[in-house]
Amino acid sequence: MKIAMVGSGYVGLVSGACFADFGHEVVCIDKDQSKIDRLHDGVMPIYEPGLAELVASNVAAGRLSFTTSLAEGIDGADAIFIAVGTPSRRGDGHADLSYVYGVAKEIGEHLANDAVVVTKSTVPVGTGDEVERILQDSGTSHKFSVVSNPEFLREGAAIGDFKRPDRIVIGAEDEFGRDIMREVYRPLFLNESPILFTGRRTSELIKYAANAFLATKITFINEMADLCEKVGANVQDVSRGIGMDNRIGSKFLHAGPGYGGSCFPKDTLALLKTAEDFDSPTRIVEAVVKANDSRKRAMGRKVIDALGGAEAARGKKVALLGLTFKPNTDDMRDSPAIAVAQTLTDAGVEVAAYDPEGMELAKPLMPEVTMVDEPYAAIAGADAIAIVTEWDVFRALDLKRIKDLAKSPVLVDLRNIYRPDDVRALGFEYSSIGRT
Repeated sequence: MKIAMVGSGYVGLVSGACFADFGHEVVCIDKDQSKIDRLHDGVMPIYEPGLAELVASNVAAGRLSFTTSLAEGIDGADAIFIAVGTPSRRGDGHADLSYVYGVAKEIGEHLANDAVVVTKSTVPVGTGDEVERILQDSGTSHKFSVVSNPEFLREGAAIGDFKRPDRIVIGAEDEFGRDIMREVYRPLFLNESPILFTGRRTSELIKYAANAFLATKITFINEMADLCEKVGANVQDVSRGIGMDNRIGSKFLHAGPGYGGSCFPKDTLALLKTAEDFDSPTRIVEAVVKANDSRKRAMGRKVIDALGGAEAARGKKVALLGLTFKPNTDDMRDSPAIAVAQTLTDAGVEVAAYDPEGMELAKPLMPEVTMVDEPYAAIAGADAIAIVTEWDVFRALDLKRIKDLAKSPVLVDLRNIYRPDDVRALGFEYSSIGRT
């Protein structure tokens, strides 16, 4: 089959490369000429393990190509995926659907054959209805079906998630759309990947509900971590104890500085706005959003407390290890590190930071932070070290070397990477999340 992927960002590029690896002919389309030029040169616009190799192999095989022309890219396509951004709209928190609707209008103007138009972007309930109306108003004479097919990719593990998914959700209103989507995903039938066919609006809501639920689990265990610190319990054991219950599950029960990234913050907010529009309040999600926003700056205050409090912290230096919202990505969107760094600099603390992949994107977001090229350079002369992102490179730091380099042996582990007894035995003042 021929597939057109409109949008060559994180979702579009990963999905397009994986579809090509299944044997489909895929054209990735993007208006950004510089991005397309870089892709032609084999330069990835994002960091995702294995993506550069996957793209290169499929380009070499002739199954994957790139263009800035939507008319050229969708010509002859059986399925046209819309995979453009839906950021939170400034001022009200609703998802900004202008890119989705703009692409839909352009597809309608250039559609030259029967095709299924698939919304891959994360969109609020009812977006597919509007996309369908836009296509109808375009006056196209060709048969089309509008389908919802949300993505469930984890940054840092996206290729594996796409090829071995927990589920494939397809929201379609007619058999034409369902038939084309079955053929699109037919290669995954060999893996017996479960496909759930639903109505279009149901599919759109599944994506938001899933992300809101996972965000709730993260926020819940973070609040339990705070309680553990007060009562002298261990949050890691609490996580294991409740996670062994199959009704709860162990995933997303790792206490830390709060959730960030491209999905959870904007999707929980968009779900709140959708619920408000339909006069169906989601009080639990409201509490999750508020608690998570507060937690990020609270983690900055935790570092300040480790320095001896606000007065003592002024003029001191902190080494921040990890800036991206999670490891194995360069994504800085809503990263807890942004709020941590801002809280520290607002308190007059000097901050030096290192991240394996995120520093270029972090620089404009943290203008007062000094970026260095390796972790020990950040630690040199520091009054405290704070681990914010659990990159593998931080899991086996030379603690003896750190103690020699740092001005004070103070370690704040916001990801619970190290064992408290081991670190304290070396003479560190050590604090972590939900452990005493």
